[in-house]
Amino acid sequence: MQNKLTTLIESLKQRILILDGAMGTMIQKHKFEEEDYRGERFKDWHVLVKGNNDLLSLTQPNVIADIHRQYLEAGADIIETNTFNSTTISMEDYEMAALSREINVESAKLARQVCDEFTAKNPSKPRYVAGVLGPTSKTCSISPDVNDPGYRNITFDKLVDAYVESTLALMEGGADLILIETIFDTLNAKAAAFAVEEAFEQAGRALPVMISGTITDASGRTLSGQTTEAFYNSIRHIKPISIGLNCALGPDLLRPYVEELSRVCETFTSVHPNAGLPNEFGEYDLEADEMAKEIVDWGKEGFINIVGGCCGTTPEHIRAFAKLLAQIEPRPLPEIERRMRLAGLEACNLN
Repeated sequence: MQNKLTTLIESLKQRILILDGAMGTMIQKHKFEEEDYRGERFKDWHVLVKGNNDLLSLTQPNVIADIHRQYLEAGADIIETNTFNSTTISMEDYEMAALSREINVESAKLARQVCDEFTAKNPSKPRYVAGVLGPTSKTCSISPDVNDPGYRNITFDKLVDAYVESTLALMEGGADLILIETIFDTLNAKAAAFAVEEAFEQAGRALPVMISGTITDASGRTLSGQTTEAFYNSIRHIKPISIGLNCALGPDLLRPYVEELSRVCETFTSVHPNAGLPNEFGEYDLEADEMAKEIVDWGKEGFINIVGGCCGTTPEHIRAFAKLLAQIEPRPLPEIERRMRLAGLEACNLN
């Protein structure tokens, strides 16, 4: 594992690595119905499961593997497991919490198998599996009841338990990295990070960790109210291999926050934006070439080390990114002044 980590770090120093694009967007193209999600195994399940995309790793594994394969053919170096909602907490929506571990293991195995196929074809370009831990459907910082600001529908400890199980399962399935992504609540992210460290201790080995937050709108803040730098200050102690931003915004609106993160971040940076903002039909209209122009500008400005796509992106987007970024130098790691870096909703840096 240490050799693979060394190889990854050397690759990050030499070039901008390419993350894959949206799994959900590709699944939607298949227009699956309820019976497709259920498969034979869950044909008599007592609640509806359409929309449970992570379940498809069990019921439609060939489709999920093919989506991974398309992104690798497009040039992706890092493939995300189909586990965005695979924690016990999110699986409770379908009364499938007991399947959480199995889905994580099998999803990681699928990605591992396809990545190994491509690495075997071209050993000079190893492909990596990022085991995804999503934000869950609940928030630890904000009350879901406007009439009771102190109420919480999840506890820190329950989040930790769920994330420990998922992390261990992803490791068992063959993940090379752990990606805590689409963070809208920093307290959820802290629970995930604590759980990941606990899982590493239980497993007796550690993996590199990627962290990616979400700026929810033009306010420039996460849903729990933090600015980009405050978010960075809150999670930098985890010492991840990369810190980045993803989802919510298209590349034009996300640019100032990517630039800000690049300025304050002492490790590698990542970004995987949406293909613009959704239209009135909930669809994403930003074409691959148009989106790639913005991404390439980030590369030329020295903002990024890892780049991919979130909602609305496809292998065509990833192919365009990979082609245009191939000759652009990655962001060099900056010398950051040593300070006490604190955060509430804003950053507070003391020298």
